[in-house]
Amino acid sequence: MSSISLGNCGELLVEVKQRIRSAQYEALKAVNKELITLYWDIGRMIVSRQQGETWGESVVEQLARDLQAEFPGINGFSARKIIFLSQKRWQIILIAAYVT
Repeated sequence: MSSISLGNCGELLVEVKQRIRSAQYEALKAVNKELITLYWDIGRMIVSRQQGETWGESVVEQLARDLQAEFPGINGFSARKIIFLSQKRWQIILIAAYVT
């Protein structure tokens, strides 16, 4: 079994910390990408269901209540946010975020 000399310990620590930070950053990017895809899909589903339908805010409010009950502790499923996800300006923001 080989041992690490004390002189190389500081160098090893720096390398390990850099690798940890790099992995954390990559994990955050992957999570953000999935969230962007999720929000895009939710907006797309709402828009496709609204076409030719007469339902409006009350359906979105019920959807928000149901999602909040099913996923307590997860933010982002308020009626206001769900309505925002179905708007074109949000889709433009998502495209810009996804590309970068």
